[in-house]
Amino acid sequence: MFIKPYLSRANFLLGRNPRIEKAGDFRRFIPEPYQCALLISADFELAWAWRYARGAGKPLELALEKARQERQNIPAIIDICESFNIPITWLTVGHLFLQSCSRENGRCHPELPRLPHFENRFWVFSGDDWFEHDPCSGYRDAPEWYAPGLIRQILGSTVKHEIGCHTFSHIDCSDETCPPGLMRAELRACKALAEGWGLSLRSFVHPGHTIGNLGVLKEEGFTSFRTDYRNVLGYPKRHGNGLWELQQTAEFYYRKEWPLDYHLYRYKEIIRRAMASHTVCVLWFHPSFDPLVVSHIWTGLFAYIDANRDKIWVATHGEYVDFLQENFK
Repeated sequence: MFIKPYLSRANFLLGRNPRIEKAGDFRRFIPEPYQCALLISADFELAWAWRYARGAGKPLELALEKARQERQNIPAIIDICESFNIPITWLTVGHLFLQSCSRENGRCHPELPRLPHFENRFWVFSGDDWFEHDPCSGYRDAPEWYAPGLIRQILGSTVKHEIGCHTFSHIDCSDETCPPGLMRAELRACKALAEGWGLSLRSFVHPGHTIGNLGVLKEEGFTSFRTDYRNVLGYPKRHGNGLWELQQTAEFYYRKEWPLDYHLYRYKEIIRRAMASHTVCVLWFHPSFDPLVVSHIWTGLFAYIDANRDKIWVATHGEYVDFLQENFK
């Protein structure tokens, strides 16, 4: 683990990460007059993402800590996006739309099927019930599990952000673990809640990159999903069912082994390479990241993006897929 950050730096300097994959006609993927497209998305989860974290001694405590950090970070994220007019696609856990919830006959959300016990590369679920940590109270008493106020802040921003979907309860969506009926129920719960806010969900990200149930995703009206198979500056892939796969380029995070100046250089260089290669840059983050990302990295990075606005098309996932749908009729 100690050497990994240094190998990552070496691979980056050698141009191996992210890998550049060009196409013959880049204009099918990038509109005139831009040289590249830039998509930035957030996995908006609060405590739901970390409660079964593999390797964490006290995963529930970690989940609550991450949720509190996320709540502190999001207002600053919204502010810096407004300063530079940078839109973000917020892939939102559906439960966060709720102001409150309660038990029915002793069960949380009895209308939803349950995941069986499972293990994957990020989580270990061996508890009594998938919703065993749901406080079944409200956002005032348990702000780590509900976020209507934060969603209102995002929607009330001067920047046109997009709200997307990250399942209702941050499930493992893989075909091996998640039956289609469960996936469908989670997506429909999210869509019903979003409709109450006047929103239509089209963009999706699988929690923990547990890619699966793509047929259900398409049937429920979604148009895109993001993958993390490798770091790529390239182009999205259209699946046979019409779904667009957006390949990740990099995750925003702070590594203490790297100087802050190097972080800024690295992300600026990724975007410079995207412009030079006429490719699509797909960046993402957990809003629970170290606040240094916003205060010391994004300030310079977003200023760089803004200064190159004539070359970089900054779009949400939905806006970008609308362009692709029109261009690939």
